[in-house]
Amino acid sequence: MLYMIVGKEAEDGLPRRAGARKPHIARLEALRDEGRLVLAGPLPAIDGPDPGPAGFTGSLVVAEFDSLQAARDWAEADPYIQAGAWTEADVRPFNRVLP
Repeated sequence: MLYMIVGKEAEDGLPRRAGARKPHIARLEALRDEGRLVLAGPLPAIDGPDPGPAGFTGSLVVAEFDSLQAARDWAEADPYIQAGAWTEADVRPFNRVLP
């Protein structure tokens, strides 16, 4: 089943995000390589693709996991959580309609 993970950015998340980006991306690439990743990306704090110093409000990941608990476990082990870039990750089941 698909699950939506919304990582909520810490107030000082931008520098913490930079330090944890490489291992965070590696985990997403592993999901992609397994055919489980639908989409992933940051949520800019302002209306634009590059928010600069405004940073991000968090990130969105939609991927396939065996269960809600497996999705939660994956999110809690994310380098952004470990580094304090995200304060928490909201994980919910997701039903894809389109495309």
